[in-house]
Amino acid sequence: CHFLINQKGKVHRLIKDNRTAWHAGKSCWGKYKNLNNRSIGIELVNRGHQFGYTNFRTKQISSLTKICKKLIKKYKIKKKNIVGHSDIAPQRKIDPGEKFPWQKLAKKNLGIWHDYKVNFLRKFRKIKISKKREKIEFIKNLKDIGYCVPANKKSFFSKIIKAFQRHYRKELIDGILDKECFIIAQNLSKKF
Repeated sequence: CHFLINQKGKVHRLIKDNRTAWHAGKSCWGKYKNLNNRSIGIELVNRGHQFGYTNFRTKQISSLTKICKKLIKKYKIKKKNIVGHSDIAPQRKIDPGEKFPWQKLAKKNLGIWHDYKVNFLRKFRKIKISKKREKIEFIKNLKDIGYCVPANKKSFFSKIIKAFQRHYRKELIDGILDKECFIIAQNLSKKF
């Protein structure tokens, strides 16, 4: 990665941001594949899911915010392109995970967020999408957001839904397309 932020918020530059880092690996976002040479990787120290995943520290998020604002200005990065490893490589990665404060960052113009309150959305949770037309619309909305959705790969589709849930619906990560996910994706796709 280009930058590493320790738990105290100290930033370590590992590679100049105009050089290629090998943090993304096999990945896809929008029309781009293998994003190592098209992205700037910022890692935050955390134990991770296998070793006692913890909340990210306030100092880490503060440092991340400062770096991102500078990079966005310098490279004219669009909000929709502020994403995590799980968004660009959902078949292989689950970080930064459900404890990452995506909504808080979006309020600072670092990423996007939907317009709904949790209490409104909760009533649509676990209501399965059964109509093929709605599933097709959900996939179109995912693609509008930037997710890469290959055709006819059910196991991969479940991982994309989990990545979407980790980012936009942290309370339940089950890989099942329900009405709540559908409504969130529909709202996000209208922002482009």
